[in-house]
Amino acid sequence: MSPVAATERYASAIDATGELLTKLQLEFMFVGSVARVAWIGGTIDSGSVDVVAVMQPQQMGQIATMAANNGFVVERDRVDASEELDLVPMTFDSVRVHVLVASNALYARMVRDAWFERIGEHDWRVPSREDLALLLAIGEDDALRDVMALPEFDRQRYNDKVTSIGLRGLVV
Repeated sequence: MSPVAATERYASAIDATGELLTKLQLEFMFVGSVARVAWIGGTIDSGSVDVVAVMQPQQMGQIATMAANNGFVVERDRVDASEELDLVPMTFDSVRVHVLVASNALYARMVRDAWFERIGEHDWRVPSREDLALLLAIGEDDALRDVMALPEFDRQRYNDKVTSIGLRGLVV
């Protein structure tokens, strides 16, 4: 794959987020539009930067505190309001960033199985094709067809995964 295309603002937000989570010594992967563009193509130029990070829920406060000290705008009211969602919302250079706590084994395994892709100045993790398909299927995203049409997409691996987590209705 070629480097993932992003506007300068989005590339800066992705790099700042990756550097922040690396400083905190967390395993993480970029999901959402970043992962879609990594596998399907296009340019990251709108929406939010979404990240799944393997951590304990009590570490959410560390992310918010350290982010506020590293150029992110962190609104304590928004962080408190989203605590039950295991989500840390913030912004970097007016780009919305959402860090989701990977508090279950499925997300933790996805992060550990993630691929490294060049995004901006760094190689960051994105979910495998099959894990991205699973995330898109759960979210009922239109990009699911595009991911499944990739030549290297492993339909059996995807079907085994959705079956193993009790989502037989998502088998293709």
